[in-house]
Formats: sequence, C-alpha cells, structure tokens
Amino acid sequence: MRAKIEDTILFLHREDVPTYKKGGSVVRNSYFWALRSIAGRSVRDRDWEYESEVWFALARMLLSFSESGYLGLRETILEFPPTQEKIPEILRPVATWE
Repeated sequence: MRAKIEDTILFLHREDVPTYKKGGSVVRNSYFWALRSIAGRSVRDRDWEYESEVWFALARMLLSFSESGYLGLRETILEFPPTQEKIPEILRPVATWE
C-alpha cells in the first residue's frame, strides 16, 4: 500500500486501502474493519490517516495479516516514496520504499 508521513500522520493511499464487500471474502472484510477501526480518518475517496499513537498496532496488524497468507504482500506492506527520507523504526518490519 502506498504510504506517506506528514506531520506525524501516516497516510494510506485511498486506492490501496481495502474495500468492504457485502458477501465478500471474510479475510478481506476483516482486514478492512481492522484497519478502519484504528484509523483516525477513513473517509471514502480520501487517504486513510493514522496518528503515530496507533503505529505499533498498525504494524502488528499488517504483520499478522501478512503472515496469514490470505492476502498479497502488496496489500500488507507499506510502500513509501523515495522522498521519504526515513521510515520510522516501529514501521520498518512492514515497510519498504516504492
């Protein structure tokens, strides 16, 4: 998922966040609700926002869903732009550069 950090807020690109689909995959819908439950803002057609206070929970959640094997790596890894000088240590296990 494309990500960026501005003023200690992590933004997940709106096109990369999971969508809820009634009658869809239980894992994908659970992933959607798990990510949404800790988001500071998760409005349709806008980037989702995560304050630094929840980054630890976000990292654990992404790692857990990644290890489950039901979702692809691109769906559970934070991809930062090369202009992001430093990835916070707490997010490094679940992050890379684009």
